[in-house]
Amino acid sequence: MMDAIQKRFSIKLFASYLVVILVLMLALWVVITLTAPAAFSRHLGLMEQMMSDSGGMMMGQGAGRGQGQGQAQVATFYDNFRASLNEAFILAGGAAVLLALIASAIFSRQVVRPLRAISDASLRIADGHYEERVEADWDDEFGQLAHSFNQMAEKLEQVEVRRLQLIGDVSHELRTPLTAIKGSMEGLVDGILPATAETFEQIHHEADRLNRLVDDLQELSRIEAGAVEINLGKVKLTDLTQTSVRMMERQFADKGVSLTTSLPANVKPILADEGRTLQVLINLLGNALRYTPAGGRVTLSAEVHAREMWVSVRDSGVGIPLEHLPHIFDRFYRVDKSRSRQLGGGSGIGLTIAKHLVEAQGGRIWVDSEGEGKGSAFTFTLPLAV
Repeated sequence: MMDAIQKRFSIKLFASYLVVILVLMLALWVVITLTAPAAFSRHLGLMEQMMSDSGGMMMGQGAGRGQGQGQAQVATFYDNFRASLNEAFILAGGAAVLLALIASAIFSRQVVRPLRAISDASLRIADGHYEERVEADWDDEFGQLAHSFNQMAEKLEQVEVRRLQLIGDVSHELRTPLTAIKGSMEGLVDGILPATAETFEQIHHEADRLNRLVDDLQELSRIEAGAVEINLGKVKLTDLTQTSVRMMERQFADKGVSLTTSLPANVKPILADEGRTLQVLINLLGNALRYTPAGGRVTLSAEVHAREMWVSVRDSGVGIPLEHLPHIFDRFYRVDKSRSRQLGGGSGIGLTIAKHLVEAQGGRIWVDSEGEGKGSAFTFTLPLAV
């Protein structure tokens, strides 16, 4: 019995109605029991006074006998009155319980219906049907619950889509250099390709590309799992920018893209992990170089906003269409995959790693672009050191 009550919400609802009615009936019974005798005596006294005033004075022993008989009749009348009151009270209680049963059946159906719908939908989602949704047209807490459930289901569906896309993208990205390496080796074995330094350089390039992809995937998995240690401390931004420029200036010079810096005077130190912030800068500069044609320019700048340092990498490259901006930091996302490979696209997860590293240090990162062919600007923030 108790197990059934605890497992069925409709029974719990009826039990709550029943408890309220029983408590109300108990309160009524206690109040009536305590106040009814005094109230009955008071009203009966008033009635006797009215009768004596209208019927005159009683005299002698006859009056005494009449008074004794009257008291006995009053007692009998009170007992009958109390019995009738209890009988009415019991009938009223039974009617209240019946009405509570009917009301609980009606209201519990309305209450249980959305809960059952959410429960059934959750079971279908557990079976892999992530497109499942429930009606959220109620204007109460159940409507809010249904809306939250739909949001959760939508995010789960997006996660599943990304998971499948990740598997496909990883397979594709791994297959591309492996196919190139295998084709070159088969060409060497069959004598189609000459065993020259250029051929071996091409094989080495594809093997290096494969190695970078594996390293990036390993790095991303560690970052997303929270296994990367972040050591925050006071860091001079000027030192970081000089180091990143020095590491990248050769690549910029080889491609014919100018790299300049624009930093405010007396730059305040930031609270950051020096190595991880340098990694972010290298990723952003490398991305800007990759999508900026020869003759273009890339500017690394910084400025203070309130208690944050905003660091920007702005390029004059191919730009980003507005509809692609929200997905730039997704894994393996490319605006134009064929063009990305023609421009020497990397693993496709460098920006994802940069985003996680910035957020792990308490900052934010975003991208701005006026459209295709108009360049882009990647900006991230880090707190100033106190």
